[in-house]
Amino acid sequence: MTTGTEFVEKVLRTIRRHGMLAGGETVLVGVSGGADSVALLHALLALRPRLGLTLHVLHVNHALRAEADSEAAFVESLGLRWGVPVMVERVHVGAEPGESLEAQARRQRYAAFAKQARALGASRVALGHTADDQAETVLMRLLEGAGPRGLAGIPPVRSRFIRPLIEIRRREIEAELEGAGLAWVEDPSNRDPKFLRNRIRHDLLPFLAASYNPRISEALCRAAALARGLVEDVERLAAHELDRLARVEDGGLVLSRAALGSLPAGIAEEVLRRALHRLDEGRPLRAWAQRALARLTGPGSPAPVRVGRVWLEVSGDHLRLSRGTAEPLPEAALPVPGSLALPGAGLRLEAREFDCPDSYTPPSDPWVAVFDRAALPGMLGVRGRRAGDRFHPFGAPGSKRLKAFLIDAKIPRWRRDRLPLFLAGTEIAWVVGIRRGAVAPVTPATRRILEVRAIPLGGGARAE
Repeated sequence: MTTGTEFVEKVLRTIRRHGMLAGGETVLVGVSGGADSVALLHALLALRPRLGLTLHVLHVNHALRAEADSEAAFVESLGLRWGVPVMVERVHVGAEPGESLEAQARRQRYAAFAKQARALGASRVALGHTADDQAETVLMRLLEGAGPRGLAGIPPVRSRFIRPLIEIRRREIEAELEGAGLAWVEDPSNRDPKFLRNRIRHDLLPFLAASYNPRISEALCRAAALARGLVEDVERLAAHELDRLARVEDGGLVLSRAALGSLPAGIAEEVLRRALHRLDEGRPLRAWAQRALARLTGPGSPAPVRVGRVWLEVSGDHLRLSRGTAEPLPEAALPVPGSLALPGAGLRLEAREFDCPDSYTPPSDPWVAVFDRAALPGMLGVRGRRAGDRFHPFGAPGSKRLKAFLIDAKIPRWRRDRLPLFLAGTEIAWVVGIRRGAVAPVTPATRRILEVRAIPLGGGARAE
């Protein structure tokens, strides 16, 4: 296999400029059989000895066209001829509400790359996007009214994905393959005018080059690089602010809305975007989701929002991101003496009885409650809150709605369903960790004490 030195050196300069490979990596190469991906594999094979690379090929068969199986066979024969292991993964692409066939195919393709990379221990997945793909993407997003992130186009490096051909024009790639005597397959759908990208590629870009700027593709790639630099600056600042502001609490990330509101609006939204990604919601955000993030950082009490699998909820000054919502705690009896695990609350309650010593002072620890045992009914239990619950706090003149009590106590909405309520008969005797009720107080006449203590499950810290 012959290789054009100039072409390979240009690919190597791109790899080094963007820190794509340090050397010695296992790289999974996405090969569709088209000119771009064949040239990518061709260049990486030439660089394999210099960079100490271990290469594997993955071809994703979407089975959407009659030529799909023959394209898979072409890639397999290519791998056999060049001595590179080839895996073919067939994926099913069907009708998904609100998602185009093209978008679904892309999502499944990237999922296949990620899965096979993990299986192989590959630290990098190389894809064949070119400078022409970049120019088309930027122009397409400009027509759609995208902001700086959209105009930044295709990143040369994102997570494990690298694009060594991103600075090389398609005509250079085809000239290299023809000079090396290498064949490739043509995807007929790349000429179908029903796709916006194809109309931009075959109609709009040639028109702009002929009528306005013969170097329009280079100009669009340069604009993308400038926008990407701006986006990366914002991302770095947002990552710092997220680390500074976020608390891991109640099974999610909690941030102060006031602190978010003190940041420039674009930075605050980027902080939430990065928090979403930290909770494994890495899909691009649609316009409605971006507007929802802006509302969450503004005034008022917006309703909970679900973005993919992540819920964003507001309660007072707190904003919480979590994978799912809390389930109410089930009702259970508390044995005395004995203990009761409450996984939904992350706690274990332990109960014991003892004779009241002289000059006894009840503990001030909010996670311990003591009662006059003789004044308690025989049935003691624990459950989560219910609609209509009332609570008489110790020292208060009377009872009030439990919901109002929790709001006054500034308990975030998402914690309220996870709060255990210790029951004496049907009356709430203790909102665990928050406040004791007026039931069965310890007095100078008390002879025997029931002590109930809340202890974190697994030895972790309690949610404060």
